Amino acid sequence: MTAVSHNRHGLPMPTMTSPSMRFMARLLMALWLVSATGVAFADKKRNELDRSQYAFSAAIRWGDFEGAWTMVDPAVRKATPMTEVDFSRFEQVQVTSYRDLAVMPGPEGTQLREIQIELVNRNTLSQRRVRFTEIWRYDAEAKTWWVAGLPDFWQGK
Repeated sequence: MTAVSHNRHGLPMPTMTSPSMRFMARLLMALWLVSATGVAFADKKRNELDRSQYAFSAAIRWGDFEGAWTMVDPAVRKATPMTEVDFSRFEQVQVTSYRDLAVMPGPEGTQLREIQIELVNRNTLSQRRVRFTEIWRYDAEAKTWWVAGLPDFWQGK
């Protein structure tokens, strides 16, 4: 049963006196807190992804491929280490544009980002455009996002 009290304006205001009403109010509050916590975690994780992608794209745009390499998944770096010769290939190009084309969820909790990079070969001064799909994986232990590799400007050649 609900008792009625009045607010400061004299309007009737119901109060919760039954145990089932109090239980329902507590349950709703707990559900709200759980959902708010989940949203906050998802937002924090999304913000971290945005920061990581921005830092990675900035490193590529400014030609800091060694810096970008530190953001590559440690398992990939161990399996396919970069040599000085590999890094020297990147010195032959100047990135002139780096654009996001699409962002979408990938398999197993990864995030995919389709990008388009325009670059100029410093030796021949020829310009070209390359499309590349970045694959980002969240590492819960390290609490960071890793990218699956550097862009392939030579398309495997």
